[in-house]
Amino acid sequence: MLFTDRTDAGRRLAEELGHLRSGDPVVLGLPRGGVPVAFEVARALGAPLDVTVVRKLGVPYHPELGFGAIGEDGTRVISADIVRRAGVGDEQIAEVERAEEAELARRAHAYRAGRPRLPLAGRTVIVVDDGIATGATARAACQVVRAQGAGRVVLAVPVASPEVVERLREDVDEVVCVSTPVPLASVGEWYRDFSQTADDEVVALLARATGGGPREAGAGEQAGERTGDLAGEGAEGRAGDIEVAATGDIEVAAGGVRLPGSLTLPRGTGAVVVFAHGSGSSRHSPRNRAVAEALNAAGLGTLLFDLLTPGEEGDRARVFDIGLLAERLADATRWVRDRVGVPVGTFGASTGAAAALRAAAAADSGVGAVVSRGGRPDLAGADLATVRAPTLLIVGGDDTTVIDLNRQAQAALHCENRLEVVPGATHLFEEPGALDRVADLAGRWFTRHLLPDRADGPG
Repeated sequence: MLFTDRTDAGRRLAEELGHLRSGDPVVLGLPRGGVPVAFEVARALGAPLDVTVVRKLGVPYHPELGFGAIGEDGTRVISADIVRRAGVGDEQIAEVERAEEAELARRAHAYRAGRPRLPLAGRTVIVVDDGIATGATARAACQVVRAQGAGRVVLAVPVASPEVVERLREDVDEVVCVSTPVPLASVGEWYRDFSQTADDEVVALLARATGGGPREAGAGEQAGERTGDLAGEGAEGRAGDIEVAATGDIEVAAGGVRLPGSLTLPRGTGAVVVFAHGSGSSRHSPRNRAVAEALNAAGLGTLLFDLLTPGEEGDRARVFDIGLLAERLADATRWVRDRVGVPVGTFGASTGAAAALRAAAAADSGVGAVVSRGGRPDLAGADLATVRAPTLLIVGGDDTTVIDLNRQAQAALHCENRLEVVPGATHLFEEPGALDRVADLAGRWFTRHLLPDRADGPG
């Protein structure tokens, strides 16, 4: 069964949950992707909606690979097998947990916008996600709910593998799953649109569910959304008109596909920075958007776009296909350079850093500067030696394994380069002030190399 999007999945899932309506249930969505699904379930059942926040624990040198998860009230689920195979030590586990605990508390407060958590004692609680791959996060969420006093715990998802469904039955009173395909390579392959859910959409849906927001649009819609074409007109203003501030949702024609993006050209833009998002991220990444806003404030234009289509995002082979990502990034930077007519730089995170460097290594790339945030530049391999664009590598001081990988990559670079270590920062730079430091370093580097007349200091 193929779902159109999370709204469609939520409505179909709600049809399977009708027998719970009379039990006065509470619906809890797993942020972020589970919340649009849960919103439709709660609306159909006439039930209150809240979130249960859990955080994946990622292997330090490969954060996309989770070795476990933690939830509110200190619940933790650890995969001993992944810990063993990845060689993760006790100190590393504790370090990752400390960082994720702080982020978990912050997100729970932000999503609820100060509202108290719904009481669950004695209630039937329906935990909803948009699909289940390994089940670690869902298990942690259900254990949290049980610890909070739920009388009955139901796990409800649109899609999961039969094996995972059977395994999770041990943790809950009931599992409801619309589709259990064999094989299940990824959740995203069972959605036509599996684009990432932004934090602000989670906040808006929770507000609407409690009567605090507009109810005209569907769960997956965004008010005022406009889609134009980077290769034509249609974005707010004209992309090539740098005398007029322009911002809008567009489509990027790259690598033979059309990819959604967000283009911002501040008044008097003299250069544009194209963002290459890392594995598991998108143009909605709050960290990259925060850096982009800082660059905009410094007079730099930005293009944030998704390197993969919604159908590709769940395919891990695609996520780590540096050649594919670099090809699409190169097409996008080439268009910006040729049409907007200003210098272009690239900002890469995680695997996006390798894609940015590989794209910059092409003889005709025209890339004027590259910045990597918590990146894996080493994945660019032999292409590092042919990069000519000045390159800044930014790594968190507590991200020790990635520091080593960046030092190895730096040794292979023959262009102007610098490695900046942000003290006390972990892989995602979620510590207070860490991301501000990233934005400052990036802004100075791009200004120095793309806008030398405006450069302020050594960069």
